This record gives sequence, C-alpha cells and structure tokens, in this order.
Amino acid sequence: MNEYEKYEDDCKKIRTANEKLLVEFETWLKSAGLSENTISKHLSNIDFYINDYLLYEDAIEAKDGIQGVRMFLGYWFIRKVMWASQTSIKSNAASLKKFYAFLLEKGLIEQEDLIELEETIKDEMPEWLAKIKQYDDQSDIEDF
Repeated sequence: MNEYEKYEDDCKKIRTANEKLLVEFETWLKSAGLSENTISKHLSNIDFYINDYLLYEDAIEAKDGIQGVRMFLGYWFIRKVMWASQTSIKSNAASLKKFYAFLLEKGLIEQEDLIELEETIKDEMPEWLAKIKQYDDQSDIEDF
C-alpha cells in the first residue's frame, strides 16, 4: 500500500468514526434543549471541520483536531471557504466549543485542552474577524 492509499484508508476509517460521533453529538445537543435549527447549524459546522478540514492534508481524528482550530478559523476557513464571513466564523467557533465540550464529557480530550481552546477563541476572535473583513474588502491584500 502506497502512502496515498494509506491516507485514503485512514480517512475512510475516520469518516466512519465521525459518523458515529456526529450522531452522538446530535443527541447531546438535543438533551441540552437546543432548537432544531441551532442543532442543524452545529452539526453542519462540525461535519465540515472533522470531515473536510481535518482530513484535508492529513488524516486527523476529531479528538486530535482541537489543536487545529486556530489555523482553521484564523487562516484556512477565511481563504478556502467561499461562504466565510464574520458571522460564519463566530458560528463555527461556537460549534467547535460545544463539540469539544461534548468530547470532554466523553473522556476523549482533557479539560486543559478545552480551556485552551476557549481562551484561544476569545483572545483571537477580534483578529480573525478583522482578517475576514480585510480579505472581503480586498484592501491591503499583500499585507494579509
């Protein structure tokens, strides 16, 4: 098996595991009393993160993807996603916080990782929002 075939095989296994995680996450969100629209948005955001972004260049499991949120929201999402906006960055950040809180409850991540994620989002959100505005305005793109 060559390296690409191994990557594809790993991605297939991860996608299968992600399907189960998404079903469990949906149940968790429902138990929190969220509306169907809110649940649908969180599921869509997390599906994109764990099945597109985390598998984009490498086969990264959802539990290990917490370290990728900064690059995702602060760079990749802004440049690669045509529907990226200030609202979608905020929405994805909220979904990621909920998803990793869910993974903490499942025992798949550590409390410190969730705290670090929440601090990163809080501290860097203004910069991410400024970047998307700058990117959308197409001004000073060389400095981006």
